[in-house]
Amino acid sequence: MNRIAKFEKVSFDQFHKDWLKAYPDTSEEEIRVIYDDLKLPERATRGSAGYDFYAPADIDLKAGEQTLVPSGIRAKIDDGFVLILVPRSSLGFRYRMQLDNTVGVIDADYYEAENEGHMMCKLINDSRNGKALHVSKGQGMIQGIFLPFGITEDDDASEVRTGGMGSTTKQKAG
Repeated sequence: MNRIAKFEKVSFDQFHKDWLKAYPDTSEEEIRVIYDDLKLPERATRGSAGYDFYAPADIDLKAGEQTLVPSGIRAKIDDGFVLILVPRSSLGFRYRMQLDNTVGVIDADYYEAENEGHMMCKLINDSRNGKALHVSKGQGMIQGIFLPFGITEDDDASEVRTGGMGSTTKQKAG
């Protein structure tokens, strides 16, 4: 196995800012406890491809509801690899839990973004039969898989990332 990445927590300041955007009624003390309890993603077994990302707090979604979950996690990824984020199979199968953007693509240079590469998870309960979704704090909510990728022979990309979602196309438009 190639060791090509390392998970880390974002700074408390970054997590605090992002958590308050998603959950503005949370006290400073509660945010500190959530941050201190964050668990880095792990594989469940030696044969697992996916790294489980754990819920930083209880998540409750009625059918059709969605929420933004700041994971508190960033990943330092070697060049030539990408981290793909998808729902955990069991939650997708039982509740049709999905990521609102279907698949998260975390590029290696996202680590250097202004938001410290903080991975955010917008979850939706797309249950078709009214099932409520509950994910307990510390339970796996999504999984991340590292994959190699290639580029075209005539690729000449040289821009440097500054932002997060959508920032690379904004740079090209300018």
